[in-house]
Amino acid sequence: MKSLRFLWSKLKGERWKVIVGLLLSSLGCLIALINPYLSKSLVDGGIVGGRTELVIPLVSAMFGVVIVKGLVFFLKVLLLEQSSQAMVIKTRCTIFENIQHQDMAFFDRVRSGDLITRSTGDLNFLRHFVAWVSYCVTDAVVIIVSSYIMLFSVSWQLTLALLAITPFLLLTTVLYSKKVRPLYRHNRECLSRINNGASENIDGNRVVKAFAREEYENEKFDKLSREYKDAILRAATANQKLSPIMTFFSQSLTVIAMLVGGLLCIYQTPGFTVGSLTLFISVGASLTAAITNIPNLINATHQFKVSAQKVMEICDATPAICDSPDATALPEGARLRGKIEFRNVSFAYQDGKTILDGVSFTVEPGETVAIMGPTGSGKTTLVNLLARFYDVTGGTVLLDDLDVRRRTLADIHRSVGIAPQEVFLFSDTVDGNIAFSNIEMSEEAVKEYARLAAADDFIRNMSEGYDTIVGERGVGLSGGQKQRIALARALAAEPSILVLDDTTSAVDMETEKQIQQSLGHLPFPCTKVIVAQRISSVRDADKIMILEDGHLDIGTHETLARSNAYYREVCELQDVADLPPFEGVRPQEVRGGATV
Repeated sequence: MKSLRFLWSKLKGERWKVIVGLLLSSLGCLIALINPYLSKSLVDGGIVGGRTELVIPLVSAMFGVVIVKGLVFFLKVLLLEQSSQAMVIKTRCTIFENIQHQDMAFFDRVRSGDLITRSTGDLNFLRHFVAWVSYCVTDAVVIIVSSYIMLFSVSWQLTLALLAITPFLLLTTVLYSKKVRPLYRHNRECLSRINNGASENIDGNRVVKAFAREEYENEKFDKLSREYKDAILRAATANQKLSPIMTFFSQSLTVIAMLVGGLLCIYQTPGFTVGSLTLFISVGASLTAAITNIPNLINATHQFKVSAQKVMEICDATPAICDSPDATALPEGARLRGKIEFRNVSFAYQDGKTILDGVSFTVEPGETVAIMGPTGSGKTTLVNLLARFYDVTGGTVLLDDLDVRRRTLADIHRSVGIAPQEVFLFSDTVDGNIAFSNIEMSEEAVKEYARLAAADDFIRNMSEGYDTIVGERGVGLSGGQKQRIALARALAAEPSILVLDDTTSAVDMETEKQIQQSLGHLPFPCTKVIVAQRISSVRDADKIMILEDGHLDIGTHETLARSNAYYREVCELQDVADLPPFEGVRPQEVRGGATV
């Protein structure tokens, strides 16, 4: 019932079409029962009774019933198809909108291929339920009920004989339904794994080619496909086991009608004629078709329930990170000054692994702070907490002296511009990618931000300049070019806090120096947070923070080069000149907990 309530809510504005369509479907079934009555009159009066003048009118009336039934069928299918397509559009937009508002933990948990399956295949089962299953179920109910009423009015003896097999039909249907429900749930999971595998392989096609793993990926996908095939065949086998049983019971109706009806005719039962037998056989054919279709309706209903559950999970998903009731929005046109403060911040992911432990620091508006540390030390995590992609598990993050949990997400994301470590470019023009934060940005402004990011020269040399279409995920651009476009996109937002997460790792030293000069003379005030591993990128920062094992060491280039072992080692590996004498303790100098 929950699935049906959900479906009904998504049909708002189209419900009248569904209601009218199902009423037309019921009307069509009732109209179809007129012809058996006409057949009875034709046989009894025109053929057996010898009244030939009745033949043409009765046959013409039967043709008229067929035409009316066809028209009713056309109208009901049209209405149900229109309503189902409207429902799909509305639900798909709801899914997409809800996905946009989910937090990062949601995307850590739900795979992209599964989201695509829910937005396409699962929605198609919902559409199929509205456009086909709904009227087939209605037809089956109306046909069975009205047929038995009609038959009972003609001959209660023969009708009771036909009803004798009804308990067997009900028992078979219930047992089959219990058996196939888990099979269709497993089918859905197999399909999701196939979509995930295909999506992952397409995204990582360059890695696959680089390591010559095409054959391995083919085998892996073939295994997923075979699993899906086996799941489909198990469900189909279960269906085929039921089909002969249902066919046997449904065909038995005709046999019973012929046998019992024939005996009633032979013994000349009062009120029962040859025409009555013809009516029973005609109506029995309709009953047979309705009963034979029951397995298909059960299959479609179970597919609908499984898919509806998956769609509802996305539509009803609520982000853990959202605006609190006491969130304070910035006044119209106002912007943050750019002050950052971490107070005893701790963070651990869902697996329980602690990434940050009691981290505290303050960055004043307009300052430049650099963050360094070994891989996995929590540099990107710190940035994610600053932008409130995740919430801290302990402590407080403040922007302009206010807890980020008391600011609106819209204000935070407008104020914190990020050029991420993993660059993502949309399949759009270069201009469109840079102006992503403001689609009404002027062409001259786009070019200015590209110049600040040292991207203008190579963009002008592209086939169509700023109107060049960037391939999917930036295919066709070098790593450094993608990084510079991403930097220009971040600058174009003119944020109060600019975060560069290893943004210049793929550019040459000369381009990096040009970018650093531009960052020192931005046309708007902002606090800059630079995550990098190059000493050339961080040495001029007002503060340099070294993250190791979840803890923080803060200083300048001179103080850290003198006292911090990690920073000193990086300086020496990069042949940094004019280093002061090292006064700290190197890790290799520690033995058994004592300094030697």
